[in-house]
Amino acid sequence: MVLMRRLLRRHSVLPGFDLALGFTLLYLSFIVLIPLSAAFLKTATMTWPAFWDTVTSPRVMASYRLTFGASFAAALINAAFGLVVAWVLVRYDFPFKRLVDALVDLPFALPTAVAGIALTALYAENGWIGQLLPFKVAFTPLGVFVALTFIGLPFVVRTLQPVMEDMHHEIEEAAATLGANRWQTFRRVLLPILTPPLLTGFALAFARALGEYGSVIFIAGNMPMISEITPLLIITKLEQYDYTGATALAVVMLVAAFALLLGINALQAWARARQGR
Repeated sequence: MVLMRRLLRRHSVLPGFDLALGFTLLYLSFIVLIPLSAAFLKTATMTWPAFWDTVTSPRVMASYRLTFGASFAAALINAAFGLVVAWVLVRYDFPFKRLVDALVDLPFALPTAVAGIALTALYAENGWIGQLLPFKVAFTPLGVFVALTFIGLPFVVRTLQPVMEDMHHEIEEAAATLGANRWQTFRRVLLPILTPPLLTGFALAFARALGEYGSVIFIAGNMPMISEITPLLIITKLEQYDYTGATALAVVMLVAAFALLLGINALQAWARARQGR
């Protein structure tokens, strides 16, 4: 039997493990590893004092606070409201449901520059929404938050939808039979199942927001120390031919994003292990 399996594996029409693994590593090397390594190698040409001065200047630190803070806040909002949107799309039937479901994917299909121009037109002081608000949105850090929330929502909704569709109503009926109310059923039965995909959607939205550029620069105002994001600083340094400074900021963003995503993935693994127990 073992010999037969080996013969079948050897003469299989589909690529074997060795070929598939080699192609995967080659593809990832050209697309991901080599470009990222180039950034680290370019940064390595700087001395440590020069690197530290570049990545910790007051203007850069202000951009860190805005970029990471707004991205984290936008991902949190998307996690909360994305859960509600996914629940409504899965559990209820209503007129124009297909249209609403398609609108969720609009940030995926819409060019980021177009999204930024549209959001700016809406939330400017003379815009349709901005003129009704008692506070200013466009050209402020709040505008950055709005843009990052817009582009991150689909990641949460599309991550949660398949899991919700696979959940059986019998577990809710069983919980109700045992005396649980609706809140207890959601908190003790449904939420543990939804926590891993919810964390995944949060991580995807957060990572997407960290690198967002096109939809933010129009609505942010790009005022140094106030509404300037780190990706814009990287572009500015490239336009000034400061390639080492640009790669230094890029390395900081890469390391910070990787560390945060690693922590979120560890939390997700813990949630899955707890759910399994």
